[in-house]
Amino acid sequence: MSGDLHRFVDIPGGDMQPSDFASPDAFTTADKTERNHFFHATLDHSVLAGIWECAPTREVIGAYPVNEMMTILSGSVTVTRSKDNTAETFTAGDTFFIAKGTACVWEITETLRKYYFIAS
Repeated sequence: MSGDLHRFVDIPGGDMQPSDFASPDAFTTADKTERNHFFHATLDHSVLAGIWECAPTREVIGAYPVNEMMTILSGSVTVTRSKDNTAETFTAGDTFFIAKGTACVWEITETLRKYYFIAS
C-alpha cells in the first residue's frame, strides 16, 4: 500500500478484503458481497487507489463524498444525475469521473468490479 509507483492488475478475489463503502441497506439482492484491495492509500486516506467489487446496490447520494475516476472491469452501473434526471450506464472498458458534491443515484445492476482513484 505504500510506495510511489504501482501497476494496477486485476487480482484474484481471495486477495481482496471485505469493505463497507456501500450502505448495508443499499443492497438489492440477497448477495451482499463487497470487497476491496488498496494499491495505494495516503496516511490520511485523502488519496486512495485500488480495485473494488460490489454486488447489486441502489443508493441515492445527496452529494458524492469524493472526486473519483474509475474504470469498469466487469459488471454494470447506472448513474443518474439528480439535477436533470439524466442516466448513463457504464460497463466493462468504460472510464468515467464523478466530481465531489455531485447529487446522483448510483445503481449497480450487475456485480461491479472496478479500478478507482479517489481524491477527497
